[in-house]
Amino acid sequence: MKHGYVDIVCNVFTPEAVRKGLTGLDEAFKAQVRMDPKMRPGVSMSDYLRRMDRAGIERSLLIAVRCGDLRVRGSFHMPYEMVAKICDKWPDRFSGLAGIDPTLGVRGLKELDKAVNEYGFVGAHWYPHWFSMPIDAPQVYPYYARCAELGVPIMMQVGHNLVYSRERRLPSVGRPILLDQVAIDFPELTLIGIHIGVPWTDEMISMCWKHDNVYTAGDAYAPKHWPKQYVHYANSYGSHKVLFGTDWPVIDPERAVAEVAALELRPEAHARLMRDNALRIFTKIPRPRR
Repeated sequence: MKHGYVDIVCNVFTPEAVRKGLTGLDEAFKAQVRMDPKMRPGVSMSDYLRRMDRAGIERSLLIAVRCGDLRVRGSFHMPYEMVAKICDKWPDRFSGLAGIDPTLGVRGLKELDKAVNEYGFVGAHWYPHWFSMPIDAPQVYPYYARCAELGVPIMMQVGHNLVYSRERRLPSVGRPILLDQVAIDFPELTLIGIHIGVPWTDEMISMCWKHDNVYTAGDAYAPKHWPKQYVHYANSYGSHKVLFGTDWPVIDPERAVAEVAALELRPEAHARLMRDNALRIFTKIPRPRR
């Protein structure tokens, strides 16, 4: 597939990942987001590729998620090797994102180096709420610095978070305004606030407007439910700052693409959202052959 869309937020949701407890989603959460009961045990990568094809998605960025300190009950890490194996099998369709665990210190930095330099991952990802750490926590600063050195963007969930598992309820520590100091301290680092920033969407837009190196992604929420100001931003003065994502399996790719089309964005804004911004920001994504 050539010149298709790019989904920058995608999770491995295979039967193996579900069976091994590497998704962090319990049945109550799956019901809350109205997940099709047939897919709740997991979806094979081959089946997911067919969904991507039907949606017109050329490439998805797969997150090797690190959800919490492994010394704390309920935490889990998806091995980088699991994501790397998928990317190696379908190099034209998937690229990896290295989840970070700020509690690992130097060991975590070395693993991030390996993910980018050996596995070819194109960016980093972290979940503030899984670590009960705000975006500007000092423990994360070494990882911001290393991402800047490696020349890769880092994304993090902003806004509130839901109850993914009733066994462990996580705090909402991702106020988008906290990106302010990080962006000032690391002007050479690309920062992406994913999940829109609800209920602080205006803060997310403000940070993107203020800082050249701050971006946002409209994932995890069905596009028909995106806040009006977010749609306006993506369609006007912020069209170069908004990226497309699904947060699969939360949002089905076919649904996401169809609902973005229904927003009737200007053609240039739609192209930036669905592809152009991602390829400009994630410089390590292999460029399509002409």
